[in-house]
Amino acid sequence: MARKPQRRTKERILETALALFNRDGEPSVTPSAIAEEMGISPGNLHYHFPSKQKIVEALFATFRAEIEHTLAAPGTRAPDVEDVWLFLHLVFEAIWKYRFVYRDITDLVSRYRVLERQMRLILAHKQTTAATILRGLVADGRMTASPRDIEALASNMTLIATYWLSFEYVRDPRHWDDGEALARGAYQVMALAAPYLAPRERELLDHLAERYRS
Repeated sequence: MARKPQRRTKERILETALALFNRDGEPSVTPSAIAEEMGISPGNLHYHFPSKQKIVEALFATFRAEIEHTLAAPGTRAPDVEDVWLFLHLVFEAIWKYRFVYRDITDLVSRYRVLERQMRLILAHKQTTAATILRGLVADGRMTASPRDIEALASNMTLIATYWLSFEYVRDPRHWDDGEALARGAYQVMALAAPYLAPRERELLDHLAERYRS
């Protein structure tokens, strides 16, 4: 029983840090700011996390576990456009939950070596999963694309998904987190594959994306 409050304090530190990182960007948030937001002493926070790096690493470990689960290989049934749309929304929801990583991704990986290595693995997994889904669409006659097309599309889809929130932030720093960024990002990723889709699949994509075109 004596350890329960200690575990809860660590959880609260991570929850508070995530909220502040997402709102203000990780570089702008100090351990003292996290402690002040929580109403605890800096020493108490230091007891649980001796440095901000440890907080960042703990949050990133949780993020990686969640995104890797989302990126698990598709099931045995061949995917259709609605499956891909749902998959992309799940990916972007995980990205959104830990959006501080993607807003400051270049800066973070340059300062935290652990993140550099782990982010490389996440990107590789994103690309592999995208290629697997695309090959499934081709195999089921829902899409026409060569192996080279698939390789390029998987790379470009990974690129857009990874840097979409950075793009949204630079485009409008005061309103970049309006909630519609997820849907716009999912549409932009799917739009890359649109020219390769069979007519029925293209029509379905256009229908799903209609409200996000603006």
